[in-house]
Amino acid sequence: MEKEFIIANEQGLHARPATTLVNLANTFNCEITLTYNGISVDLKSIMGVLSLGVKKGSQVSIRTEGSDEVEALNQISKKLTDFNLR
Repeated sequence: MEKEFIIANEQGLHARPATTLVNLANTFNCEITLTYNGISVDLKSIMGVLSLGVKKGSQVSIRTEGSDEVEALNQISKKLTDFNLR
């Protein structure tokens, strides 16, 4: 499954929300990737996520694949939506 998001938060995907997303991703068994600007990283890796330097207004894509992919994408979508509203 795959879904695209626009990062609307003023600070982009900085350390605090990135850590929250990584911690959430690590609760699932499926593979979860974050893609930005043609580069994909494992959403379970804080270094990978921070290395992308996602800024406000950026389009990112989250892809889940595995046994709990639907629940993972739903929870991550909710977390990203909450993050963008702050």
